Amino acid sequence: MNEENRISVVINTYNAEQHLQRVIDAVKDFDEVLVCDMESTDTTLEIAKRNGCRVVTFPKAGHTIVEPAREFAIHEAAHPWVLVVDADEVVTPELRKFLYEQTTRSDNLAGIAIPRKNYFMGRFLHSAYPDYVLRFFRQDNTHWPAVIHCSPEVDGKVEHIPSNRRELALEHLANDSISSILRKTDTYSEYELPRRRHKNYGLLALIFRPLFRFFKSYIVKKGFLDGMPGLIHALLDAHYQFVVVTKLIEERQTNRTKA
Repeated sequence: MNEENRISVVINTYNAEQHLQRVIDAVKDFDEVLVCDMESTDTTLEIAKRNGCRVVTFPKAGHTIVEPAREFAIHEAAHPWVLVVDADEVVTPELRKFLYEQTTRSDNLAGIAIPRKNYFMGRFLHSAYPDYVLRFFRQDNTHWPAVIHCSPEVDGKVEHIPSNRRELALEHLANDSISSILRKTDTYSEYELPRRRHKNYGLLALIFRPLFRFFKSYIVKKGFLDGMPGLIHALLDAHYQFVVVTKLIEERQTNRTKA
């Protein structure tokens, strides 16, 4: 195979033993599997080395988000094309074949956004699909900013895999519990605050942002097709918006009191 068509798979890990073997099994036929570990204390490294992955370390100390490790890892990869896979995501054989086909194109393709299947209470969620993630790109055209939940910045043409090609979607194994989602709501909402401080949220935002989020999740994105899990997930989406708005209001009120 021409070097220009080779693909490195990058997996960022920290105590990722739960799903890692299944994730690696799904990508073992790519040209390279690079595990970038943030000083795991479980069996993550043992699993990676046992499966012949190349392992690099990104120090966890001082880093509360994974994005700096992603930037480091993609530029450690050995090949021109990089596929970034979370340690709880499975690549289908159909997706692997599709991505290799894209590397042979003669146009200026620089990246591909991939749909992802998400699950909650054991059910596939219509409301959380296609959940596009930009994870396939040319290494030399890409920079990953150090901002939580941001997408990489790809210089060049980026395409989306059609959402009806579900066989090409990543399988997200997380299937978070309600307790886990509530913990993440508190953590992730904190990271939202700096990006939203310019918003003067008040009573209308407190009411209508959660309502709009519920409507979008349950009606527009067809969460009603998912039964009780779909209803609960839509309410949790609305709750996230409620928490972000209330934290911003709290912060503003506190600053006024101090002044």
